[in-house]
Amino acid sequence: MPNVTQRTRRLMLLDTASLYFRAYYGVPESVKAPDGTPVNAVRGLLDFIDRLVKDHHPDDLVACMDADWRPHWRVELIPSYKAHRVAEAHEAEPDVEEVPDTLSPQVPVIEDVLDALGIARVGVAGYEADDVIGTFTARAKGPVDIVTGDRDLYQLVDDAREVRVLYPVKGVGTLQLTDEAALREKYGVDGRGYADLALLRGDPSDGLPGVPGIGEKTAAKLLAEFGDLAGIMAAVDDPGSKLTPAQRKRLAEARPYVALAPSVVRVADDVPLPEVDTALPRAPRDPAALEALEARWGLGGSLRRLLITLGA
Repeated sequence: MPNVTQRTRRLMLLDTASLYFRAYYGVPESVKAPDGTPVNAVRGLLDFIDRLVKDHHPDDLVACMDADWRPHWRVELIPSYKAHRVAEAHEAEPDVEEVPDTLSPQVPVIEDVLDALGIARVGVAGYEADDVIGTFTARAKGPVDIVTGDRDLYQLVDDAREVRVLYPVKGVGTLQLTDEAALREKYGVDGRGYADLALLRGDPSDGLPGVPGIGEKTAAKLLAEFGDLAGIMAAVDDPGSKLTPAQRKRLAEARPYVALAPSVVRVADDVPLPEVDTALPRAPRDPAALEALEARWGLGGSLRRLLITLGA
């Protein structure tokens, strides 16, 4: 018999919290369950997944979760990491993130619906969804589409491995396809350089201070000149390098931060992932549970459209 070459499978990874936050703000709170509970984030996310499957045809799909949105090991290195988003601090368990009152109750519903559908849902204790995404990406043997509203994941973009980011620009309806050409055009770096750029520039939304006086454009120029973060810091110690006196001083003073920040900024690629079936389901895993969830939460057309798309 002739050899049949197996088609390479396309993996889609959802930064789930990033997407349900967008759905929550993009769909009116007037979308409610029969008892009046808002389900705008639930239905918005289902509509988004429906659109993603229709438009991009993944073979495998994983909803990646934040088992710990602010891991202690990152906070130990940079205490300001996401500190402004803490609603309740805890010693022995993950801190509680500040989340809108009407969104929090929708998260367990989202999880139950994904499970009943049979869409793989993966979170790992002590890690963020970004790290789960980074590890799945590192292990992937085929093309990967990362769907996220978080630019931190641009660092995983890799044209050679067909890894790209689908970034929602407006609500969840319009996606910006981000490959290395798009990164170079906007930021002057490729995927590998983006983490170094973010580290130098800083990111107020994540509580990362960056290097004072080194903004995005300067960071991009330094990376173009010296190759990477290690090359820039080597130039600090080289009297003959082309750093300006001000740049040399700022980078030298920021050396403690620069030494620790890479472990915080770069997503992990060695998370202990559970064994999970990532294949896109063609039929619900638990039809009875799904029917009960649809009735309880009034998921209506959003769920029915997704079921039709999955079965197509």
